[in-house]
Amino acid sequence: MSATPELFSCGDTPAGKIDLPDAKMEYIPSFFDVDRQQSLYEKLTSELEWSQGQIKLYGKEHVIPRLEAWHGDPGARYGYSGTELEPCPWTPALEEIRQQLIRHRSDLTFNSVLGNWYRDGEDAMGWHSDDEKELGPQPCIASISLGCGRDIRFRHRFQKDLSTVKIHLEPGSLLLMEGTTQENWQHEIPRRRGRNAPGGRINLTFRTIRFPRSG
Repeated sequence: MSATPELFSCGDTPAGKIDLPDAKMEYIPSFFDVDRQQSLYEKLTSELEWSQGQIKLYGKEHVIPRLEAWHGDPGARYGYSGTELEPCPWTPALEEIRQQLIRHRSDLTFNSVLGNWYRDGEDAMGWHSDDEKELGPQPCIASISLGCGRDIRFRHRFQKDLSTVKIHLEPGSLLLMEGTTQENWQHEIPRRRGRNAPGGRINLTFRTIRFPRSG
């Protein structure tokens, strides 16, 4: 893989369709305006059932470097890396965001949402794809960013000659990932340290659980 990974530079990701092979993605920088996104960020810090869980990697337990919350319809159970998630109910702020997504595109219907609260630049998420069996084939993931901006990086799972891609997710932005994106690409939220380390950010990934885990 190339050592020079940038297709989009930090802060100037263009709005609209993102042209990547074997993927279907769309980026909308100002899905919520500055004031509204900050208000939602503040509401979600207190409304959601935040916890710091553990995941199992290669047989070992690791503390997750961020806070998590899983909300959705009753029965929308979800699991990954040895973690089992039972949904908490929808909150007013989550329902407002879900309805805004539906107004944006009437074919978007979600029964669950995973919240990740990156409290500072030390909180991060490693390389992964949202391809769990509960989501079914070619899932649609709607990623909402609130609070401070943060970079997300993508790498192709099979074409190792392709450069990694960095997209800067602005506060209030929406990134839609559909089609074969999860099948062919992994993504991560890397740590950011030093003088330019960001403040808090809440990421919401709205999903549809098609094959819920049995209780």
